[in-house]
Amino acid sequence: MPTAPVLGSTIHYQELGTGAPIVFLHGNPTSSYLWRNILPAVGDPGRRLAPDLIGMGESGKPDIDYTFDDHSRYLDAWFDALGLDNVALVGHDWGGTLAFDWAARHPNRVRGVAFTETIVKPMTWQEFPEGGRPLFEAIRTKGVGETMILDDNVFIEQGLPATVVTTLTQEDLDAYRKPYPTRESRRPLLQWPRAMPLDGDPADVVARITAYDAWLATSTDIPKLFLTFEPGVGTMMTPDMIDWCTTHIANLEVEKHGLAGHHTPEDQPDAIAATLANWMDKHHLR
Repeated sequence: MPTAPVLGSTIHYQELGTGAPIVFLHGNPTSSYLWRNILPAVGDPGRRLAPDLIGMGESGKPDIDYTFDDHSRYLDAWFDALGLDNVALVGHDWGGTLAFDWAARHPNRVRGVAFTETIVKPMTWQEFPEGGRPLFEAIRTKGVGETMILDDNVFIEQGLPATVVTTLTQEDLDAYRKPYPTRESRRPLLQWPRAMPLDGDPADVVARITAYDAWLATSTDIPKLFLTFEPGVGTMMTPDMIDWCTTHIANLEVEKHGLAGHHTPEDQPDAIAATLANWMDKHHLR
């Protein structure tokens, strides 16, 4: 698999096909492995690329804090290293957030954005899915979160299998587990839930999301696709959030599919790939 030198480290990525670039961005605690069944199924044409975020998957693990800004800087440098322009973006979880952020800051380089189970706006704790509140409150508690994520690797060992409707195979779990063999290697997995924009904290992430919300509301020339599902375990996109998207995001199409947990690419890869292919063809994005 190819790697690109980025800011003194490396970004590993998967690549299939040729033509207009289509970039697939994963979230926490996954990697480009999340897209393994979708990249080939989307089919040609299109240069399909799926990077591992810095510190995740097979990408380098530099000594940084792994804040949202850190991920954004390294991702920016990867886009530039590969000379990617006129890009269609597909994002899940924090990958959707990073896609929105990159598009808002590079409006002349993006042609379309598709997303599923991601963070579309700053939230209050009351808006956060009720089933996930105790877990995220614990992770955001100093000392407790370190034990849960750094010592016990809870996101990989418990959270990931518990937020899919289908059963992850041992091979799948091993692929997701492999990048995080040590306490130090798991720091990105801890930082992500602490970056969740809840009740105005952390302020820098809230500011970034507020900025891309303005872009989402005004970018009437950029097609956007929202992949929703019959809610399963761990889903973030509540009916209120879906309504917010349809009200606040310009040029948005919403496509609903069958049952899925939070990690929709694991549960519904064929449906996602088919919908993406149709949407891209409709809007001449590849």
